[in-house]
Parts: sequence; structure tokens; C-alpha cells
Amino acid sequence: MDYLHHPFPSKRTTTIAKKGMVATSHPLAAQAGLEILQKGGNAIDAAIATAAALTVVEPTSNGIGGDAFALVWMKDKLYGLNGSGPSPQNISKEALVAKGLDKIPMYAVVPVTVPGVPASWAALAKRFGKLSLQETLTPAIRYAEEGHPISVITGQFWQMAYQKFQQQCTSLVFQPWFDTFSIAGRMPEIGEIWRSPGHARTLRLIAETDAKAFYQGELADEIDAFMREHDGYLTKQDLANYEPEWVDPISVNYKGYDVWEIPPNGQGIVAQMALNIYQHSTPKWHDAETVHQQIEAMKLAYTDGKAYVTAPEDMPITTDELLSQAYGASRFAEITDKALTPKPYPIPKGGTVYLATADDEGNMVSFIQSNYMGFGSGVVVPNTGIALQNRGYDFSMDETHPNFLKPNKKVYHTIIPGFLTKDNQAVGPFGVMGGYMQPQGHFQVVTNTVDFAMNPQAALDMPRWQWIGEKTIHVEPHFPNDLALALKRKGHDIAVMIDGGTFGRGQIIWRDITTGVLYGGTESRTDGAIAAW
Repeated sequence: MDYLHHPFPSKRTTTIAKKGMVATSHPLAAQAGLEILQKGGNAIDAAIATAAALTVVEPTSNGIGGDAFALVWMKDKLYGLNGSGPSPQNISKEALVAKGLDKIPMYAVVPVTVPGVPASWAALAKRFGKLSLQETLTPAIRYAEEGHPISVITGQFWQMAYQKFQQQCTSLVFQPWFDTFSIAGRMPEIGEIWRSPGHARTLRLIAETDAKAFYQGELADEIDAFMREHDGYLTKQDLANYEPEWVDPISVNYKGYDVWEIPPNGQGIVAQMALNIYQHSTPKWHDAETVHQQIEAMKLAYTDGKAYVTAPEDMPITTDELLSQAYGASRFAEITDKALTPKPYPIPKGGTVYLATADDEGNMVSFIQSNYMGFGSGVVVPNTGIALQNRGYDFSMDETHPNFLKPNKKVYHTIIPGFLTKDNQAVGPFGVMGGYMQPQGHFQVVTNTVDFAMNPQAALDMPRWQWIGEKTIHVEPHFPNDLALALKRKGHDIAVMIDGGTFGRGQIIWRDITTGVLYGGTESRTDGAIAAW
């Protein structure tokens, strides 16, 4: 395999296995997925089990009340699932203005959109799984009932969120969050055992009803009652109307490899646009001009993504146009030897969790789910463990913006699973979670793999950069100083940042097309783990 032998030193070695593999950001969640594989489940069952466990063991990044996306390789074909939920049908700019709001708040009930996670688990299980949700959710239910020790990185984010919520989230609507995510009425400590019986009850109801309890039954009633009590917009009818959407994944060819993403409203297209621009370059190892062109390609792609990507029906430009050869060549031609302040491409006239799984049948899953901004809205439905997301925060109150707030509309979405194929054969799933870092992480992982033949662990461990806006670039402390200085000379405003989760957290599983052997990499920036056999 030409992408497994680069000499770049990694903090960890690549994990190699044959029968199955689960890579994610928490050891207990990875173990949950492996447990399901060993009980006869396939990669899809393992992904569901891992995802459910992550809502328990890493609630700082995702929850039952969030959204999900998946790319599934099954029997030599790639399938896409968009498990993002729309805005409530009763919300509108006019309704918010009547409440005295001129922008969408970050927390509380207003930014809550329809959760897609439970329905996504059920849809994956029904179409591709070997086991029932009752079987695949068993490890997560056990973790919630018996409790688990809070891990180091998760504990750090938990404590930061707790302190922030104590200062900013003081109204009565936030009390169930403190009831759920405290231990004996105080902030949890790393290594303490945290239990969530309400979470276990919710997972059990989801498992027993194939998620119908969440959207039409007992849990839907509890969500509806809580939102009504606090003058929210999400209703039982919104939940009942929801179904995740099976979609055709979109791809761009980068130097012989097809890079796959979920189509908009997700931002995966931004990574593809950047690769489409950058493929006109001639990359060199440890070269300032190479990194400069990578940054410039990403800046141009992200500027266009933020300007145009939203629900497909509201996009002023098509995905085909944004992924066209003409677009890539035109944008690359704008790159000079100095940092630019990008402007959107002229329209032609006319805090997320990621996991990857693989089994010995050749099935592979790239799966991501999130509450957004850590714990999401800060709203938890009492006695359920359901922390609701705040995706609505990304809607605009500007009628001219593609992401203008409308009822029953899907917003620009940050969470994106990725998948790599070559010559119509699966190489494997990859992803980098972390808000607006995600397409930048995808871009860097792919270029590390394809251009510099890095193995999965090396590709993840490489020091990362992140475009923030204008000419501002954040780099990690171990980013090479000579490259940082050279980038400054090209006009970039370079700031060295200690990673607080801002540089993304990724997972990779590649399959050797010839032997079927699995090669996995897990994130050194978090409590990442690979469970394999």
C-alpha cells in the first residue's frame, strides 16, 4: 500500500488487524463496538453501538438530542445518510423579533432543532444491520446504569463547560442540565464514576421501539411538554414528521483517489472544493510554499462554502459547479506567493464525535454525531439524559443570506464523515471532528495520505494548521518553526495555539485492497482508542 510507509514519526503506532476494527475518541466506546462485532454484528451494528456509547461516555461532544451523518460501504457500494434535523415548523424571524431578539441565541430553547441521532441509528440498523437496536444499544445502557469513570480529556471539557454554564446559564431552563451532569450537586472530577439512569431509560426506550418512542411516543411527549413549559418551538409534531434522508454521496477525484462526502447541507463539500483547487499544485515535503498553497486553497473553498452552502433548495449555486474542474482551476489561478484576503467565488450566471468501523466482510462505516458546541443548547429534558442540540444558532436573520431562518429548514451543518476509494474499491473511512476545523482536517488528512504516503497514525499526528479568517492562521505548538516563520514572510498572521480541541480530533481505518488487512489510526489529541481483533 503506497500510503502506509512515510517515515514521519508518530506518537503512536498504526494498529493492524484482520477481523474487525473500531476507531473513536473514547476507549469504552471503541470497546462497545468491538463487543458487538464479536457477538456477530457487522460494521454497521458496531457503529451504532459505538455511537450510542459515546453519548454516555463523552457527553461533552454529543448526545441523544443531536444530529448524525453516515457513509456506509456495503457490498461494493457507498451509501449516505443525512441525519440532520430541520428547524421547528413554528419558528421564524418574525416570531423571534416579536420576542425582542435580533439574533439567534447560542443557548436555551430557541436554537434547538429536531434531533436526528435516534432516527439515524434506527435507519442504519433497519437497512444494513444484522442485530437489533436492543442488542447494539446494550453496552451504552450498561455504561449509563452502572456508571463509568470520567476520562482525562472528556473530564477537562466537562469542567470547562460546567464553569461556563454556571456563569452564563443561570435561568430555570438550564437546571436539568446541572441535575444530569453534576455529581452530588457539584462539578465532576476526572476519574469519578458518573451514572445517568435517565439516559439509560431513554436508550432502552429507543432500543425497544426502534426509536419510535423518541419521535412519536413517551419521550416525544416529555420533550414537547418541556419545550412548551419554557416557551420553546420544538413540538411533538416536529418530531413525528422527521425522518433521516438517504442521499447519494458526492465525490471529487484527488490524484487517483475519490474523496467522498455527504452533500449539502453538510460542509463536507468544502474539503472537496479545497482539494479540487489544490490538486493543481506540486506539493513538496516540509516546504513553505506547499503549506502556503494548502492554506490559500482552503481559504478560498471555505469562503465559498460559508457564502453558499445550506439546504440544497436554497443554494444559489449547485454542488456540480462548486466541484467542477473550471471552479478548481479558476480558484487556483488566484493563489499568489502572498496571503490573500479571499472573497466569494462569483456565481455563474444562468466541542462532535467521530467513529470508523470495519468488519471482516468488507463493510465499513464512517459515522459522526454531535450536539454542537460541546453540550449543545444547555437544555436537558428532565430525567431523560436528552441534551438537545443548538444547531439553530447557525441560522441567519438576514433575508438575503442562504442560511436565512425559515420553518422546517436544515441549516449549514458542520459535522461531516469522509470516505476514500480508489478504482471503485474501498480504501476506508476517515473523519476529523471539531466544528469549522472539520473540512480543514479532512483536507490535511487526505493530502498527508495521498501526497506524502503517511500511514493512518502519522497522517493524524502531523501538526495541524487552521484558517480562522482573513489572513489569520492558528498552528499547533509542535508546528515546525521554520515553516511558521516562512509563512509569516508570505503575509500570513501566524498564532501558535495550545490545542483546546480546536485543531480537531480524527480517526482513520484503511483497508489493504489486496489482503483485506485493516490499518487504523486514532487521535492523539483526545482519549482516542482503537479496538480490534
